[in-house]
Amino acid sequence: MRVLLHITIPHRTFNAAMKDGSAGSKLNRIVEASKPEAIYFTEMAGGRGCVMVVDLPDASKIPALAEPWFLTFEASVEFRVAMSPEDLKRAGLDEVAKKWG
Repeated sequence: MRVLLHITIPHRTFNAAMKDGSAGSKLNRIVEASKPEAIYFTEMAGGRGCVMVVDLPDASKIPALAEPWFLTFEASVEFRVAMSPEDLKRAGLDEVAKKWG
C-alpha cells in the first residue's frame, strides 16, 4: 500500500544538527533506510519538513519508518494512505454507491 508520510522537524533539534555538522548525514541515513519512492523537503507548519512516499507492505513496518524521525530529530510523523488512479478504479465505487447511495 502506498503511504504518504508528512514529517515536521522541530527547529531546535534540526538547528543543533546543522550547527554540529550532522544534519546532512542524519537525513541521508534515514532516507537510505526508508527507501522512499520519492521524498520532497518543504515547509511544514512554518518549519522544516518533508513529504515521503513509501510502499508499506504491512502495518508492522510503521515503526521502522517513523522511529528514525522521532529518535533523530524529535519529529512529528503523520501517515496518510494514498491511492493511484488505478487503485481508485479497482475500488468499486459504483458498487459502494449502489449499496450506500
